[in-house]
Amino acid sequence: MTVEAEAQFHVLAVDDSLIDRKLIERLLKTSSYQVTTVESGSKALELLGFREDQSSTPSVSPNQHEIEVNLVITDYCMPGMTGYDLLKKIKGSSSLKDIPVVIMSSENVPSRISRCLEGGAEEFFLKPVQLSDLKRLRPHILKGKSNGKEQKPEQQQQENNNNNDSSSISSGSSNNQSNKRKAMDAMDEGLSPERTRPRFSSDSLTVV
Repeated sequence: MTVEAEAQFHVLAVDDSLIDRKLIERLLKTSSYQVTTVESGSKALELLGFREDQSSTPSVSPNQHEIEVNLVITDYCMPGMTGYDLLKKIKGSSSLKDIPVVIMSSENVPSRISRCLEGGAEEFFLKPVQLSDLKRLRPHILKGKSNGKEQKPEQQQQENNNNNDSSSISSGSSNNQSNKRKAMDAMDEGLSPERTRPRFSSDSLTVV
């Protein structure tokens, strides 16, 4: 993939440490990604257009994402909302769940790593994050974009099915009116209406 194509990928970096935010931003830009940095999980959700209604399931605003983000990389230990909490919010949203999420932490805690990976995280990086680590982001971004595109053909297929059902109903109605006219014509000619009674089949409406 060319540098120009990779530059189209937008990564949202979340970390409460200014130093760590600057570091990850520099590494991502070195890897030719577009980067937006925020200091908390709540800011990240706000940027993604996430709205949480206590009376319903988490969702995003009607305007969808405030910005298009192809991947979120977040620190695990943050005040208020941890990286794991942010992960669960994103994966719990029907509109955001296809965005890949990567967790970072300065602490190598196996149970924490397993918890995040089982919760839907694509990767778990140990700080300080290295340039070699960021090379592993690209496949996850491509996978996330692919998942997002797969939903559209399914929605289009559903719409086509609905249109086909409407067409079938319309066709059946037209056939029924045609049969009635034929029955009336037959009666005018002195034929028995019984001979022109419509017969229903599983395929179509025919007259015998």
